[in-house]
Amino acid sequence: MRRPQEIAAEETTTNMIVTLTSAFEGLASMRIAQIKSQVLESQKFFEELWKIYIQLRVDPTFHYGRENPEAEIQKDLMIAITAEGGFSGDIDQKLINWLITQHDPDKQDIIIVGQHGAVQLTERGVNFKKYYKLPVHDENINVTPLLKQVQRYRNTTVYYQTYVSLMVQDIKKIELQKAVQEAGKKVVKDEDVISEATYIFEPSSFAVIAHLERSMVQIALSQTILDSKLAQYASRFRAMSAAREKATDSKNDLHLMYNRTKRAMADERIKEVLKGLRLVGAQ
Repeated sequence: MRRPQEIAAEETTTNMIVTLTSAFEGLASMRIAQIKSQVLESQKFFEELWKIYIQLRVDPTFHYGRENPEAEIQKDLMIAITAEGGFSGDIDQKLINWLITQHDPDKQDIIIVGQHGAVQLTERGVNFKKYYKLPVHDENINVTPLLKQVQRYRNTTVYYQTYVSLMVQDIKKIELQKAVQEAGKKVVKDEDVISEATYIFEPSSFAVIAHLERSMVQIALSQTILDSKLAQYASRFRAMSAAREKATDSKNDLHLMYNRTKRAMADERIKEVLKGLRLVGAQ
């Protein structure tokens, strides 16, 4: 039989786990609320850019803000956004498995964001062109290195985790050009007419259009990263909730075991005392 002191020590440790998981659960919940707010703000900024862009462009093709469209690589780019560490459940594995099934090395190059995805691709023997760390901070995400890579290819598809609800996360892919254009369709047109007849553009309207395209691609990339981080925080919240519940059940079981052990030891001592009294009485 285990000693009560041992059970009490294990109960104390389990109680610390309950406290820690509760803290991480609260932190994940707070991060989720913050990212949701950032997504709404960036959507508003995108809308303002699109209202200007749609009135200026004369070429219906979206060029990602390339200065020299003819110099693009005649391959497609696949970007996979994963967690930096392994604490993201199995959703990264699902994402990488899906990416691999659609990858043709002769037609597509891969860029991976997040160390967890890079490790999984390496383990499967799948080559990728570049690896970037998942941004640590949720604000002012610098996607310029990604944008420069996107501009080198004719088309880009982003594979990422998406937030469905606090307890449900999924994987998704978007074609970056279509994603920008689809987002633009939702924007209500502005009554103000912006053209070279009413405004002066420096250095030229084409340069302004290219800048707007780059800005909107940066917003789209930032949105996918934020959505991935939102899903990751939700996944952590779910994992911490499950861990807290399991630790709470273990703590309650240990507390019950502690009381039973103490009672059993007390009963044993009483039996020994009574046995001793009988022996004394028999003498």
